[in-house]
Amino acid sequence: MNSILLRVTFALVATALFNPLARSEEVGSVNTNFHVTGSDRVVVEAYDDPLVQGVTCYVSRARTGGIKGTLGIAEDPTEAAIACRQVGALKFTGPIKQQSDVFSVSMSLIFKTLHVVRIVDPKRNSLIYLTYSDRVASGSAKNSVSVVGMPAGTTIPLK
Repeated sequence: MNSILLRVTFALVATALFNPLARSEEVGSVNTNFHVTGSDRVVVEAYDDPLVQGVTCYVSRARTGGIKGTLGIAEDPTEAAIACRQVGALKFTGPIKQQSDVFSVSMSLIFKTLHVVRIVDPKRNSLIYLTYSDRVASGSAKNSVSVVGMPAGTTIPLK
């Protein structure tokens, strides 16, 4: 029992320390399954890329309602979709890595996380954003991708 408690405590502390690089802002949602204690829904969240000003990613994903969802202990479904767009003048806050995690959000108490990874395609002068989920025991092949092309004359500063 102490071993399980220790693992849960470690996972919660790790989640707090390695929290998302960017915070989400819920833009909207729709109910998909009614529960008296709170409906299941699909939410659309906006994430501003912390290293590329002027790029916002919109991620839609399922959120479990009911008692477990209200208490924050439900495991949300793995499915997610992403669309990233240039929403303003592009400005890089510094050099960026060829590939790096940009956002992540927990989809269950400790076992599942949704990730958004930024990948640079220098040949096509584009930023690719990939979303996928992982689990402690195994990952998921379910993924979605979006691309933001750089305007002519814009160079992506790589690390």
